[in-house]
Amino acid sequence: MHIPEYRQIVSPLYLVTRKKNNFHWGPEQQQAFAQIKQEIAHAVALGPVRTGPDVKNLLYSAAGSHGQSWSLWQKVPGETWGQPLEFWSRSY
Repeated sequence: MHIPEYRQIVSPLYLVTRKKNNFHWGPEQQQAFAQIKQEIAHAVALGPVRTGPDVKNLLYSAAGSHGQSWSLWQKVPGETWGQPLEFWSRSY
């Protein structure tokens, strides 16, 4: 499963689970919890890795001023769109 911006969405939840912080569930945590539930319900399902002479692996990459991202896809004959296998990102 892939959820774009996962780390940013759940960051308010991590704040309340750190040992050094007192537990306080506020509006930011409630909003983050509601948003991540929605994102999970609509997340992209990652496909299984397939092998064979007709299978094409596609690697897409992008970079910008805030970070970079990659995604790996597979496409077999007869499919209009490929199946996502993995997504990666890194911010700087």
